[in-house]
Amino acid sequence: MKPTRLCLLLLLLGLRASPLRATEAPLYFNDPAAERYEFTARASVIDPRARAHPEINFLLEKDGKPQDMEQAAVDTRVAPLGRLVIWLMGYNQPLFERVNGYGLHVLRVHYANGWFDKFGKEPPPADDQFLGKIRLEAATGRDFSPAVDIPKPDGMMERAFQFVKWLAKENPQGRWDYFLSPDGQGLQWDRVIISGASHGSTTAARFALYQRVDRCVMFCGPRDQYETWQGLPSATPTNRFFAFSHVLDGGWTGGHYCRSWELLKLNQFGPIVNVDKTPQPYGNTRRLITDADVGGDAKRAHSSVEPGKSAVKDASGNFIHEPVWRYLFTHPMDEVGQAVPPDPKCLKDLRHAAKKPAE
Repeated sequence: MKPTRLCLLLLLLGLRASPLRATEAPLYFNDPAAERYEFTARASVIDPRARAHPEINFLLEKDGKPQDMEQAAVDTRVAPLGRLVIWLMGYNQPLFERVNGYGLHVLRVHYANGWFDKFGKEPPPADDQFLGKIRLEAATGRDFSPAVDIPKPDGMMERAFQFVKWLAKENPQGRWDYFLSPDGQGLQWDRVIISGASHGSTTAARFALYQRVDRCVMFCGPRDQYETWQGLPSATPTNRFFAFSHVLDGGWTGGHYCRSWELLKLNQFGPIVNVDKTPQPYGNTRRLITDADVGGDAKRAHSSVEPGKSAVKDASGNFIHEPVWRYLFTHPMDEVGQAVPPDPKCLKDLRHAAKKPAE
């Protein structure tokens, strides 16, 4: 092969492997003392406009202890992929360490997720997008739901923006400024991977339908099994949604996840694949499951799919799903599995199925 053709081939392969678009300026670190940086800060210190909303269990302090702590991390020893993971659940250090190792920035914001204890109980309300509207208001700080009042400074979007601005000043070595919009008024959401577990994965999915992001990674979710928002048109191309759940998880055995995945049209990108029986890249699918041994414990199964104490280890003490986690956050978007038809056993109308027969 001629040198010019070889160079062109390598260039094309490099562009294909990278999450950066051809028109996007690449991100580089210039840190003489490269290291992994970790940060913890209060949302109310970063942005004095932050307020508590005790009516939905959204607090800044409780019993004299801060409740609005936010965390972030970046490893400047690792070549950056130019993507920021925003995690919508409790702080998970093992997950933060891993995504940093993939070359990703990561942060967790304090946002209004306590409302679920008040509104997430059965029976479902008549509005089949009731919870979805609350999720969207909590994520955006815009008025989508009459049930809550969450202003912009207390929504996930603004809190993430304020946190990144703070990080850009506190840690210029980490190049957090790369995720700020050119006008400095928000984030470059097409450089964001929105992710969460359980309740957080459900909000991540609802947000990704509304706001185009680079990718949506959903652990043990999404749920809202009596709602229809999962089938709404998506601002984020649906090949950019990735999901992973355990088959003993109550959300799986109850049919909650399978319906959400099909309403999101993930069956267009491959079948459901058991990662314990099929090696990476899992047929390039977006729907991953595991039946790894969790001792028959459904609660452990629920959280076993994310890095942490519930995750399954092999005989050597290593997490068995390390390749899965990397796949979820870094698999090339254009590599997709073969479309399959919806599963007739996966009920879409769980609301109707849950109704008790008339006496």
